[in-house]
Amino acid sequence: MAGKKSVVVTGASSGIGWGSVKILVASGFRVYGSVRRQIDADRLQAEFGEYFTPLLMDVTDPVAVASSAAKVGAELGREKLFGLVNNAGIAVSGPLLHLSIEALRHQLEVNLIAPLLVTQAFAPLLGTDKSRSGSPGRIVNISSVAGRIGVPFLGAYVASKHALEGMSETLRRELLLYGIDVILIGPGSVATPIWDKAEKDDLGLYAQTDYASIIDRFRTYFISQGRKGFPPEHIGKFVYQALTATHPSARYAVVPQRLKNWSIPTMLPKRVLDKFIGKQLGLVR
Repeated sequence: MAGKKSVVVTGASSGIGWGSVKILVASGFRVYGSVRRQIDADRLQAEFGEYFTPLLMDVTDPVAVASSAAKVGAELGREKLFGLVNNAGIAVSGPLLHLSIEALRHQLEVNLIAPLLVTQAFAPLLGTDKSRSGSPGRIVNISSVAGRIGVPFLGAYVASKHALEGMSETLRRELLLYGIDVILIGPGSVATPIWDKAEKDDLGLYAQTDYASIIDRFRTYFISQGRKGFPPEHIGKFVYQALTATHPSARYAVVPQRLKNWSIPTMLPKRVLDKFIGKQLGLVR
């Protein structure tokens, strides 16, 4: 493995994390990927071979994160880590008026607090420890279209991604001191197993609310669009670009049907977009 640059990817078992690992290993990187189950560690090890090393850790567990950082640091010797990809995340759904506070806390714990926890643990390997050799590493945070556009019934997820974007921007400026760059990738729909999980989500909690029929219609539409999204490897290519480009963008919007799903919604006045979404979902007549 001598001479290979090393990258850590969280949430590597499926979806964007898996796609990123696939592209990075194929591009000559040594990749450490976090998983929560030994069965996933074994599967990925068999799939990606000797240049992939699983890290058994829950990104919300400080002890497990510190242990994984120590493991990677020991294997790097005195070299710097080339990159950290904060990808692990979940999506909590439900109307905010009826969402449990516990569900909101869990959403923020995984999508906002965990990326900072992981970043703090791996920062010395990326270059805050100036005794390490090599150029400073880069941090790539996986956000979402929802990091810029509010989506009904995904308010907790939207909040976590908006917050991640603000935190990433601040962190990028603070880490100028060490030469460590922070880059955001904001995907739109990606064809991953998350849509199968969403189809099985129990929305019975909201059956007695005014949103019941609207949520069901929203879920059907959202899942159908999601399954038409980019393959995970497509996002992985942008992760590779963010890590290797001489002058990377601060944020990459990787969105299918970009004009309809990104350019127009981000340019329209908020009140106009409110009415459009409201009519589309049946929130207003």
